[in-house]
Amino acid sequence: MIEPTLNQYAPPTAAVADVSPHPQGTAEMNLFSAKGRIGRLRYLAYTTGASFLVSVVGGFAAALLQGSLLAVVIAIATYIALSWFTILCGIKRCHDLNISGWWSLTVVVPIISLLWIFFSGTKGANRFGPPPPPNTLGVKLLGLILPLVFGIGVLAAIALPAYSGYMAKARAAQSAGQR
Repeated sequence: MIEPTLNQYAPPTAAVADVSPHPQGTAEMNLFSAKGRIGRLRYLAYTTGASFLVSVVGGFAAALLQGSLLAVVIAIATYIALSWFTILCGIKRCHDLNISGWWSLTVVVPIISLLWIFFSGTKGANRFGPPPPPNTLGVKLLGLILPLVFGIGVLAAIALPAYSGYMAKARAAQSAGQR
């Protein structure tokens, strides 16, 4: 006989500790620390988001305060904060590649900063800790903004001169046909 409090259709509730997608677990994200690791998409998303945030704050400060000393102080403070945050993200990205955080000083070389985006990090744990957590939908969307804007900019740089040349030829042909 079945007890009245036991639901025979409930899933089993046994604790299984040895089954995990990451046996060593994932690290907890701490944005304002140089310890830990950060993946390439999260690095791109966080630095893009921070740059966008600084641009918005700087724009509002410039519009509201219109060239006053306070606007200059706010702009300098936000750019210092952006630089600090970008350096922290760079150190964590180096840690994900299993290299020292001092390599983040090479970010001024454009080729090296591109390599940080295209090379994936160490699979599993390395000497800097467990892998970063999986990317959320917000990180994926924010990380795709910069490549999307870049693609639109390249397309516009190619299409706008071609269109203006086409329009000049059309006007010339139209004016020659009216004579």
